[in-house]
Amino acid sequence: MGDLEAVIGLETHIQLNTRSKIFCACKADSWGEPPNTNICPVCTGLPGVLPALNRAAVEKAVLLAGAMDAEAIQPLSYFARKNYFYPDLPKGYQISQYDEPLARGGHLELPMPDGTTRRVQITKLHLEEDAGKTVHQGRRRLIDFNRCGVPLIEMVTAPDLRSPDEAAQYLIRLRQLLRWLGISEGEMEKGHLRCDANVSLRPRGAAYLNPKTEIKNVNSIDAVRLAIQTEIERQTRETQAGRPIEAWTLEWDEDQGALRKMRSKETEADYRYFREPDLLPIRLDDEWRDQILRTLPELPLRRRARFTEQYGLPVYDAEILTEERSLADYFEAAVATYRGEAKTVSNWMINDVLRMIRERGVNAAQLRLAPTDLAEIVRMVESKQVTTNTGKELLMKAEESGRRPAEIVGAEGLAVVADERALGELAAEVIRDSPAQAAAYKGGKTTLIGWFVGQVMRKTGGRADPQRTRAIFEDLLSR
Repeated sequence: MGDLEAVIGLETHIQLNTRSKIFCACKADSWGEPPNTNICPVCTGLPGVLPALNRAAVEKAVLLAGAMDAEAIQPLSYFARKNYFYPDLPKGYQISQYDEPLARGGHLELPMPDGTTRRVQITKLHLEEDAGKTVHQGRRRLIDFNRCGVPLIEMVTAPDLRSPDEAAQYLIRLRQLLRWLGISEGEMEKGHLRCDANVSLRPRGAAYLNPKTEIKNVNSIDAVRLAIQTEIERQTRETQAGRPIEAWTLEWDEDQGALRKMRSKETEADYRYFREPDLLPIRLDDEWRDQILRTLPELPLRRRARFTEQYGLPVYDAEILTEERSLADYFEAAVATYRGEAKTVSNWMINDVLRMIRERGVNAAQLRLAPTDLAEIVRMVESKQVTTNTGKELLMKAEESGRRPAEIVGAEGLAVVADERALGELAAEVIRDSPAQAAAYKGGKTTLIGWFVGQVMRKTGGRADPQRTRAIFEDLLSR
């Protein structure tokens, strides 16, 4: 871009994982269900109905505001009517919050590849209801109202991001935080997390803002990155050609990988906001607010730092182990039981347990293999009661059966064969049956020692003590 820099702000809509919608008793998450089967007179806006606020939605929003270190969680906030016409908005307006939102200010810390941290400021966080979904079938537009009334948090950043990669990193960290708090699944492909990106350009180092465009309908983090990059390139061409940037609302076409103009960008005046007459304000007294915030867990970046400080883990290990809260909890429970080097447990977690989690499509809390089982297996391997390969098999057997590792070892005879006499007999048998290899070894080809050890390992199903087996072979072949 030469002497131009991008200025990017994101508006995210976060679907809360409450059981019911924000103003009625319909089920909130109807992903994959037949169209228009999860609706009622309230969420479809029939005349004469009255909304009733879902308390759980408020509590989840307050929890997120606390995690974002909001400067002000408002004791009194109001709902408003945001008026606009769209086919999937049955009332002709959306119940949202406007001038008195639930929370103002706050920030999200973004770790950068160079080791620095970028602080992205949050201007406001508010509650609102979702609209329906328009499905295009050829020339027809079909409307599915299932999503109407689903509780959303809208969170708006300041224009603090400077590249498509930073925008993607923001969404990755936000999704991690939502899952960590347990307030949303954060899956963009299912609409749990949606993003609109505001993009403008200005001379590098300037403090003012130029007209911006807004990109809508982006349904994955990779698509956000690509859509923003595409718009930066378009604005750069326009600016270098001396043409002004107009405040458009743009639609991202996933199939074509291209942006299309939807309309001129609306201003707040276009929505004719006014206070929602059918809902009382949210009165968040100190007792209720403090009760919610007491449940706020240690947050991901702080836990990552503690893992490096308390357990001496490399940053790489700490980053992986704090991707999901259940994984971090699992690791700490295993370390507490193991009572040895935390790095040893970390190696097993990253190399073996994570693979098991991904293969099964579960999270760490859903494993049948308990943290105490993992610690027991690691102890067995470290004390040479079982071989490393047997330990890895034990992970799978314990997960599949739900039995304790020691029970499996006893029942299936998986303990290490360390008896000198038994190993000596097996080694002598291998030498007797392999005269050519024995002669080659004695002739100087000492690398064959691994082959001899492997034969005994095969005969014992991998349970022979490799160090003792090697020493026995070295003694027998030197005679």
